[in-house]
Order: sequence, then C-alpha cells, then structure tokens
Amino acid sequence: MTISAQFDAKTIENKWYEYWMKNNYFHSEPDQRTPYTIVIPPPNVTGVLHMGHMLNNTIQDVLIRRARLKGFNACWVPGTDHASIATEAKVVAKLKAEGINKNDLTREEFLKHAWEWTDKYGGTILEQLKRLGASCDWERTKFTMDPDMSAAVIKSFVDLYNKGLIYRGYRMVNWDPEAKTTLSDEEVIYEEQQGKLFFLKYKIEGSEDFLTIATTRPETIFGDTAICINPNDERFTHLKGKSAIVPICGRVIPIIEDEYVDVEFGTGCLKVTPAHDMNDKTLGEKHNLEIVDIFNEDATLNSFGLHYQGKDRFVVRTEIAKELEEIGALAKTEIHLNKVGTSERTKAVIEPRLSDQWFLKMEDLVKPAIKSVLQTGEIKLHPKRFENTYAHWLNNIRDWNISRQLWWGQQIPAYYYGDGKEDFVVAENIEDALTLAREKTSNLKLETKDLKQDVDALDTWFSSWLWPMSVFGGIMDPESEDFKYYYPTNDLVTGPDILFFWVARMIIAGYEYTGEKPFTNVYLTGLVRDKQRRKMSKSLGNSPDPLDLIEKFGADGVRVGLLLSASAGNDIMFDEELCLQGKSFTNKIWNALKLIKGWEVSETIPQPESSKVAIEWYEAKLQQALVEIEDNFEKYRISDSLMAIYKLVWDDFCALFLEMIKPAYQQPIDSVTFAKAIEMLESNLKLLHPFMPFLTEEIWHIIGERTPEEALIVSTWPELKPFDAKLIADFENSIEVISGIRTIRKEKNIAMKDSIELKAINSEKFSTYFDSVITKLGNISAFEYVSEKVDGALSFRVKSNEYFIPISGGNINIEEEVAKLNAELVYTQGFLKSVQAKLSNEKFVAGAPEKVLANEKQKEADALAKIATIEQSLAGLK
Repeated sequence: MTISAQFDAKTIENKWYEYWMKNNYFHSEPDQRTPYTIVIPPPNVTGVLHMGHMLNNTIQDVLIRRARLKGFNACWVPGTDHASIATEAKVVAKLKAEGINKNDLTREEFLKHAWEWTDKYGGTILEQLKRLGASCDWERTKFTMDPDMSAAVIKSFVDLYNKGLIYRGYRMVNWDPEAKTTLSDEEVIYEEQQGKLFFLKYKIEGSEDFLTIATTRPETIFGDTAICINPNDERFTHLKGKSAIVPICGRVIPIIEDEYVDVEFGTGCLKVTPAHDMNDKTLGEKHNLEIVDIFNEDATLNSFGLHYQGKDRFVVRTEIAKELEEIGALAKTEIHLNKVGTSERTKAVIEPRLSDQWFLKMEDLVKPAIKSVLQTGEIKLHPKRFENTYAHWLNNIRDWNISRQLWWGQQIPAYYYGDGKEDFVVAENIEDALTLAREKTSNLKLETKDLKQDVDALDTWFSSWLWPMSVFGGIMDPESEDFKYYYPTNDLVTGPDILFFWVARMIIAGYEYTGEKPFTNVYLTGLVRDKQRRKMSKSLGNSPDPLDLIEKFGADGVRVGLLLSASAGNDIMFDEELCLQGKSFTNKIWNALKLIKGWEVSETIPQPESSKVAIEWYEAKLQQALVEIEDNFEKYRISDSLMAIYKLVWDDFCALFLEMIKPAYQQPIDSVTFAKAIEMLESNLKLLHPFMPFLTEEIWHIIGERTPEEALIVSTWPELKPFDAKLIADFENSIEVISGIRTIRKEKNIAMKDSIELKAINSEKFSTYFDSVITKLGNISAFEYVSEKVDGALSFRVKSNEYFIPISGGNINIEEEVAKLNAELVYTQGFLKSVQAKLSNEKFVAGAPEKVLANEKQKEADALAKIATIEQSLAGLK
C-alpha cells in the first residue's frame, strides 16, 4: 500500500468512522463477558458542541475504547436532555418572532411547536460528537422525553408520592421572572453586586414622629405589612404597641417585636414583607401578618403597586427613590455590597415568591448517598477533594422543589376533581386517577372529563436523576435483561458544577430504587479556560468552535492537545498550541510508519547484535511504561497516562529504537528485526488507540491486511509481563555515552558519516551489553576498554567513567582546537581570579549569607576542575 506523504486527517476520519459504524463495533448486547458501562451526561437537546463537551466526551471515549481493548463488553449510552427552561425559552422566542404569544396557545399547540423545534435542532450535538470519534452505542440513544423515559419519570413520581415523600405545599420559592418558573435552591447562583442601601422614613401613626428603616429594595414597600423592632432595643421602647404608615401607599401597619431583628444592622428596625422574603415570611407566620404579593409573574408590579403598576421592578426602584425623596421620605442612600440570587439558566435576578409547589422530602433519601461516598467509599470521586463539596451540600440538604411552571417536560401526574387544595389524586394515567378519585370521594358518577391534570411540569433534573436506570428500562422493568446486566454502570465523567444537580441525585435515586450504587467512579473534569484563565463563553468571544479545531488539526490532534493538560478536576488553560502539539505528534507517528515501511527487508542477512539488544531494551521499556500507564488509569490520571505513552512513542520508539535498528543507507533490514519492529509498532498503536483512534486504525491496516474481526478497535490491550529493570537502567548509561560522543562530534565538527575510535576507562563497571548500540549510534570503528588515560585524545565523563576519542584521520584542525582551548583557559582563569578575590575579602566572607558563600565556593571548585580538564586536553594535543 502506498503511504501518502502527509497524514490526511479528514479523509481518514470519515473512512474509519463509517467502517466502525458499518461493522457495528460500538453496539453492545448482554453476553458472557464482563460489562463496562458509561452513560453520557446528556447535553441539552438543542445544544451544540463546545469545548467542555469536547473534553468530557474525549475522556469518555478514551475509557470506553480502552475497555473494549481489554475485552470488556463496552457500552456507552448516548442521549440528550429536554432541558425544560432552556428549550422552552427558545421556542417562546421563536414564536414571538413569528408574532405568536405562548399564552394564546393551548398546551397541546405549544408542545407541537416544541416538538417541531426539537426535531429540527435536536440531536445536532450527537452528530457533532461523531466528528470527535465518539464510539457511543448509537442504537441505544435516549432522549429524556422519549415515551418510555417519560413513563419512568411519572412512575417514579407516583411511587415517591405513595411513599409519603412527595407533598404539595404553599412555600416561599425561588422565582425566575424571565423563564416564569420556580427554581430549586441549587439552581440559584449568589453573586456579590454593588447596589444601594435606602434609608426610608415611616411616619408613626397619630404623631409627627417617624422611624427610619434601611432596605436594598424600596419598591417592596407596597408589600410591607409590619415593622419589627427588637424588644431589647431601648431606642424603640416608646414604639411598642404603635403603628406606622407606609410611605406613598399610606397603609397602616403594626409595629411588632421580635428578637430576630439585628440591632446592629441598618437602623435596628426591619420592614416586614412576608410575600417577598423568606425570613419575613417566617416572621409573618409567627405574628399572623397579612401577606401582600406585589409582583406579577414577570416581576412587574401588580395593582398593589398603584401608579407603578405594570412597570419592571428595577425601573420602579429608580423611580420610587426619586418620589420618596420628593415627599421627604428618603433620609439618605449609601453604597452597599449585597449577595444577589440569579438564575443559573437565564441569569435573571431571582424573586422570592409564595406559591403552591410540589416538593420531595430529602432528609432520609440522602442518607445512603452520604454513606456510600463519605463513609464506605463504595463510590469514589476523582479527585477526592470534591468530597468536601459533596458533604457540604448533602449534609445541609433541603426539600427539593420539583415542580416547574412550564409546559415542556413531563406533566405532573396529579389530577384535581374539586376546588379544595386536597381535592386531587396522583396516578400514572387518567384512568387510574379516575378510579382513585371515585374511591376517595365515594362518587361513582365522576368521569375523566371531571378531572383536570396539574398544569405544571417536573424539574428536568427529576428526569435525569433516573438516567443510569431509565436508559436500560430499570424503572419500568427492573427485571429486564439489559438492566440486570449493565447496571450498576462503571464510570461517570462530568463537570464539578453539576456534582449536586445531577451526580448526587443519581446516587440518591440509585439507592432508593435498586439499593445499589448507580456507578463506581465519578471523574470530575475541570473547566476549559482561555490563556488568561477566563471561562470560555460566547459573550467573551474566547471559545473556539470545536469543529473548526478538528478541521484545522484533525480529531486526533485536538484530542491529544486537550488531554495532555487535562488532569482530573483541574481547569485547562486552553491554547491552540496544544492542538498543534497533538498534530505534530500525529505527524511524528506517521513519519515513523513511512520510515519502517520504506525499508527493504532481507530474509538472508543475519540480525545485528545492536538490533537484538535494541529489541530487548524496547520490550522492557514498553512494559515499564505499561505499568505506569495502568497505574495512572487506575487513579483516573488520564492525562498522565497519555503523557507516558507520548514519551514512550516519541522519545523511546521514534528517537531511539528506530535509530538503533535502522539499516545503513540503501541497505536492507533483516527480517527478524523488521518483524519485531512491526510488533512493537502494533503494541504502540494499541496503547495510542483510545487517545488517537483514527490515526492508529489507519496505520494498523497499512502495516497488515486485516479482516473486520482483526480491526484495531477490537484487538487486545498489551499484556503486562515481567521485565528487566536493570536492562533499562544500564541502557540509560549507554545513552549518556552516546550523548557525550555526539556532543564532541558537534563541538569539533566531526560529521556522523566519519567513523571514530572510542576508548574507555570503566571505573563504574558499566554493563557492556549495549556496546554494540554505542558503536552503531556513535559510528565507532573500534571500541576498546583501557586502564589508563589516553594521550592525544578528546575526552568526556559519564559518572566516574572516562571516554576518549583519539585524534586521528584529520577529523579536527589541531591548531584551531589549541587556540580555542587556550582562549577558554584564559577566560576561565580570569573568572577564577574574580571568584577568589571575593573569597579572600574578609568583609564579604563575614557578611555574606551561608547560601551565597557556598555558591561562590562551588564556582571556585568548578572553575578549578574546568582549568584542569582544559590543561589536560591541551597536553593531549601537543
């Protein structure tokens, strides 16, 4: 087969991915082998590939391809998440652009548009993953809104409700006014923002006195239903039992007492707005206060806002401050740093809001998840330091708000048959709901038309927390063959930002439904950042298009570039130079193939001793590297595994081994050495394949015709065997000798084509096993061990061994060399003189730090040694 001058990544990538798909290598079915299973963290169905996906899925592909080579029944399940908030927002925006208001549609009409959107854009990211080389079992692709997946979610909800773990409650929730839905506590990001503290005057009813209250949100005065003072605060004892008047709206509200008030903050008085603050709500319940909700669902003010009705809360904040100042009710303002809750999805500022929502009790559910990670180690986080974050979240867990005011998602399976808050039943379908409703009411005349299903959808995470089970049908049919075979899965690769959102919840669900862990290891990747350590984002314009990178550097080059710096849990400072390094590595391997395949092979010539020794060394070196590689994989140090392979292939195989066995110019190589070279190359390809699947499969088929059953993707990982560590150590000494010879050749301009003699005093008792390699790589015509120094020779040392290259055959110009050495001697003598002058200066010696003094003494010793060496060399040239 003719080998192209350059590695054509694009052609080769298309060719081999089609080949792998055609031969169904990615698909898995239960059999007698041990399974190795990964479930993909499902990206948003309408998403596109970004650098985080590239990193995450490259690591997963490395793990799954290695497992395949190790003989496991490897199964990597791909899929996408319906992403309620993000997808619904995109559909609403699309409809708005077409002049359609979501509120004018029925649920069914809206869902039709949502499915059209999903069918058009959904799955794009999975197709893009194929360009990366992802060897997912595409026949098992799942979507969290697939009928069977949705059925599992509904079944889970009903089961948990029947266990008394799900309840409906009127609670203060986090409201996203942009998405117009509630969020769980974990979906709120608290950011420090600079704002203002407004000091407002509230007139005391029946007097001209007033009290001043500090607030960051003056627009909420329309929801004030009390003012609270600390009963122990002597400043306000005269206000006990009195009332105050809210500025602008004129509402008369009681002044209550509670030790909750911090006498040190602000003015020591607190305005109480039970509808819009969690702590105020607690005070309101305790003191039986009125609840006044002043906001619409989009955070504009409602009719309680009087003349501000319909205006956005932040617009009102500016305008009301002006009005308060005009009426003399604004005492002053101050700059104030405040923690503000924002939506993880839309970035909108969250509004606390009282609402009827569905909650999942977490206190008992979370216990097995705490035990398995933090106590028994049944599930391991890599790196381990994330256990602290995990512990903090789970030990402080609150009930999970699982309902969302959205239509895109699984509709809550609660059916209402009356007007009361408790007039509902929970069932998997309306027929079962009707039966339950008739039983509950003893009203056999109820019909399905009398039932109304809850309009809200379930939190997307309530769907994806079942992912490792539901993708194998484990919720609907726990006895299914697939579920019993593939579950629990092995490894999960994801980002630490969803350690609680998804990872912890999957662990909770796994133990609740199966009594088993959902996976054994969690590999937490870092964030991909730019060279300035900034998080990559569209707004900053610092995130390259992954497909452009693949086009430019090839998929293998990008994979290597990303993984060389991707240690678990540590952020990656991405630079395209990394991908260039990956591409250079690709070219290095390709050139090694061209070199080997360019040799003429002879069946008759004997194997040189240097080649025999080289093969023994490289076999040992490969086994030594394999031990390191396996150890790194065990510890989930994927980057370190790749680096060990990189050094083995680039330094040991390409730079050394091929040089050691390379035949002389226009001479053939013996067949025994050539066969071993191919065998070693094949071993390298197996190690490289998980990281560089396209290049390695191409070379695998170039070096030998293979049937589909013999493809590299389904070959076998190299076997660990005992190796001679002393052989490797001995070779290191030989490499230093070769390096010494080449240094002298370079310094004295002795061409490699010109053979030279070498003599050595073997004081260190170095092994002579590699002398044939030294002879070949140094182009030595004669190698002799001697007992005394050789006069008239250039020399160098390796440890206490001394090596001599006799000057003969006009290899160097003696006059030039003498002049050069004399110049070097004069310079070194001058340097020594300056150092000794310092050391003879008593003031310097007395005042210099010990480290500085030791450094100067070392300079003196080095200079003396160098002068002796130069003088010895000069003597030898005379």
